[in-house]
Amino acid sequence: MTNTPIYLLDQLETSDMLVIDGLHAFDFQLDDALLDQADAAAEAGEPFASETVVLTIDAQDGRERKRWQFSYNAVMEAGYEAGDDSWLIDGHRLVCLAAVSAEAD
Repeated sequence: MTNTPIYLLDQLETSDMLVIDGLHAFDFQLDDALLDQADAAAEAGEPFASETVVLTIDAQDGRERKRWQFSYNAVMEAGYEAGDDSWLIDGHRLVCLAAVSAEAD
């Protein structure tokens, strides 16, 4: 087994839906322009940090719409909880889910 660190950002880029604080949220966005800046810095071997919002999540709780926004730094500092395959970010529990699909055959 390797000790390769797991990053929330990698999980978010391949997720189809999130569960945040027990609410299912299929509507979430990543700031692609900010991610491009971070990738460019990584390729140049330079550190990158930003308090700019990189992740926005919207969910419906009954009639109430809820919105969460997290900075690039908060996403990169999120802690992984292996026991329930979740992330702790700014006091919120986040689970990344991938859609299940089947072939037509």
